[in-house]
Amino acid sequence: MRYRINEHIVLLRVPEGPLAPYLRPFASSLSQQGYTSHYLHRHVMLAAGFSQWLERRRVATRCITSKHLSRYLRCRHRQRQAANGDLPSLGHFMAFLRDRRVIPAEKTAAPPLVAAERCAQAYERYLREDRALAKATLINYVPFIRDFLRDRFGAGPVKLSSLRAEDVVRFVQSRARRLHVKRAKLLTTALRSFFQYARLRGEVTLDLVAAVPIVASWSMASIPRAIVPEQTKKLLGSIDRKTAMGRRDYAILLLLARLGLRAGEVVSLELNDIDWSAGQLSVHGEGGRRSEMPLPPEVGCVEGRRL
Repeated sequence: MRYRINEHIVLLRVPEGPLAPYLRPFASSLSQQGYTSHYLHRHVMLAAGFSQWLERRRVATRCITSKHLSRYLRCRHRQRQAANGDLPSLGHFMAFLRDRRVIPAEKTAAPPLVAAERCAQAYERYLREDRALAKATLINYVPFIRDFLRDRFGAGPVKLSSLRAEDVVRFVQSRARRLHVKRAKLLTTALRSFFQYARLRGEVTLDLVAAVPIVASWSMASIPRAIVPEQTKKLLGSIDRKTAMGRRDYAILLLLARLGLRAGEVVSLELNDIDWSAGQLSVHGEGGRRSEMPLPPEVGCVEGRRL
C-alpha cells in the first residue's frame, strides 16, 4: 500500500515505527528550507528506514539518542554501500525531532568554538549591530557562511587572506545544485555580503565578490520545461516491447520520465543497484556518491517482468 508524504514523495508502503508520524512535517520543513525533491527523497527514505529499525528493536521515542542513529547506520551499511550524506541527513532528522521535543535533548558538554564558528559569529554581530539587519536576514545568511568557512578551513585557523576565487566557485557549485534557484541565489547573496565585510575589515584584498558565480535562472517561454503527460504516454506507447531492445528502451524511458534520472545515472545502473524487496534503486551520482530512490512498480516491471 502506497503512502504519500507530499506531492514529490510517495513511499511504497506505510511507514512503521515511533517516528513515522513525523515524516510528513519533516519533509515539509526541508521543503521550506529550499531542498530539492531529490534531497527530500534521500532524507525521508533514511528517516523512514531509521524509524522501522527502531520499531524492530522496540525502542520508545523517549529513549532515542544519537547512539541509536550510529547503530542504525552501521547496520544499514552492512547491507548496502555507505553514502557520504547518510549521517548528515539523519542528523537533520534528529535535530528536527529535538527542536519539537519529540525526543529528549542530549546533555553533552559544549565543545570549544573552532575558528570558523568564531568568524561566523563575528559576521553575525556585524550584520545585527553595525548593519541593523532583520533577524530573518541573519537566519538566512549566517548558516551559509558558517558552512563555507567549515568547508574551506575545517577545524583549523581561518585565514581569509588565503581565499581564492576557485574556493568560492567550487563551494557554490557543490552547494547550489542541492537547492532551488531562489535558495541558491540567497547563498550567493550571503557570500557577497560576507566578502564585502571581510574586505572592510582588511582581511581580504582580492575582490572575491566578483568571484561569486551567478545562479542561472533563464525563463524562455518558447521552450517548454518538460513534455506533457500525454506526450510521455504517446512516446512510451510507440515502443515495441515484444523485443529485448524495445523492453530495454522502454525501461530507460520510464527511469527518465518517472524518476527524473539523468542519462549518465541511467547508463551507470547495474542489477545490483536494485533492491527488489525494499522497492529501492541505488543511483550513482557525481563524485562516486550514491542516492537511494524509490522504485515504483510501474518502473520496476515491464510487461509483468522485472527490469
